[in-house]
Amino acid sequence: MRKKHGEVWERCLKVIKDNIPFQSFKTWFEPIVPVSLEEDVLTIQVPSQFFYEWLEEHYIGLLKKTIKKELGTGGRLEYSVIMDSSYQDSKPYSANYPSNDKRATRNNPVSMPIDLTKSGERDILNPFIIPGLKKIKVESQLVETYSFDNFIEGDCNRLARSAGWAIAENPGKTAFNPLLIYSSVGLGKTHLAHAIGLQVKSNFPEKTVLYVKTDQFINKYIDSVRNNNQNDFIHFYQMIDVLIMDDIQFVAGKEKTQDVFFHIFNHLHQNNRQIVLTSDKPPVELKGMEPRLLSRFKWGLAADLQVPDLETRIAILQKKLYKDGIEMPYEVVEYLAYSITTNIREMEGALISILAQSTLNKKSITLELAKQMIDKFVKNSAREISIDYIQKVVCDYFSLPLEAINSKTRKREIVQARQLAMFFSKKHTKSSLATIGLHCGNKDHATVLHACRTVNNLVETDKRFRIYVEEIDKKLKL
Repeated sequence: MRKKHGEVWERCLKVIKDNIPFQSFKTWFEPIVPVSLEEDVLTIQVPSQFFYEWLEEHYIGLLKKTIKKELGTGGRLEYSVIMDSSYQDSKPYSANYPSNDKRATRNNPVSMPIDLTKSGERDILNPFIIPGLKKIKVESQLVETYSFDNFIEGDCNRLARSAGWAIAENPGKTAFNPLLIYSSVGLGKTHLAHAIGLQVKSNFPEKTVLYVKTDQFINKYIDSVRNNNQNDFIHFYQMIDVLIMDDIQFVAGKEKTQDVFFHIFNHLHQNNRQIVLTSDKPPVELKGMEPRLLSRFKWGLAADLQVPDLETRIAILQKKLYKDGIEMPYEVVEYLAYSITTNIREMEGALISILAQSTLNKKSITLELAKQMIDKFVKNSAREISIDYIQKVVCDYFSLPLEAINSKTRKREIVQARQLAMFFSKKHTKSSLATIGLHCGNKDHATVLHACRTVNNLVETDKRFRIYVEEIDKKLKL
């Protein structure tokens, strides 16, 4: 008897509903519509490209299990993606995507320097290989969307990106070995690390590249100690051509793990293999590290990723929208870039929230909708008001172009706006006077102090000016 696509999907939903939070089920599975079932291939329709990518990123394992449970081992899932545009005159489109969770770039099989055929089914304690084989397969663990093409360059990351590109062109043979990329969370360390690995694989397909999270490395080392297989563990890492270790700060205080990594590091470095590390701190601030290991981190280049400026944040959002085939009014993109300033991941999360609200409630993406969503998001994120945002609010209040504040003009209304921007920057941010001056027309700290005194004097003597200050302050606190 031929199965009906609607019934199959209903049975899948019952299983899925029992395995994820109720709100997640309502948000990501209720809007899905089953379309057809042909030769054990179930096609489902999802509201947008970002919706499809979210399912693939977060629920692919659950989806595959439920589909195979209903349709057998040959069961597969395909997507029909409908893009609802925010604009009345734009036509939606549909595209089919096979379900595929293969995110890693493949390495060629490589030989271990020990005879695994004698170990039977013994696990040689690494998550990226198939045990019991002389020729083993090493999954690079690289996420293909984290490429250089999708990495927006700006003043905030130019040094690190340039060094990463140089490494990808000549791995292990530049002065940047090791390369240590450091920054606060959400600024692109992991993305850049993956981009380097992907570019190496593109340029040198024969090289074995491995991306590994440090906590994964630690756990597997502990397993190797428990099973008396430390040599296998070390040999595995010594055969890697490009080793990328994410969040190296987690080895702090773990003496045995540091000792093993020290020997792996030495072997790779002496054989001109490339090492890329990421950390949330520069080497000088890494506590709990053995001096001999810390000194090796300083052999190459330590490059930081700083908070992106306004133009870079806008470019990041526009790139993501373009890649997903989504149109969004520029004023919405601009508002989002102004509102969330310290974390790229949070900014992209807010973008997804806006898209989800628009898609699920069939609303056009407007500035008003964006404000409603971002205000909730920003409150949850405890955002600090930025200098960029203050300049935006001041310029909007006086109907001035944003670039006016950074110009050299001495027109009274522009000088006044510049002084107000300096005043509110000192009041609402933790930035130094020198930093505020740099962002407000490249002025020195004395000019900022003078501006603050001028504003305070006018507030006391000019009733109209006092109203300006009060109204702008309210807008900044909204």
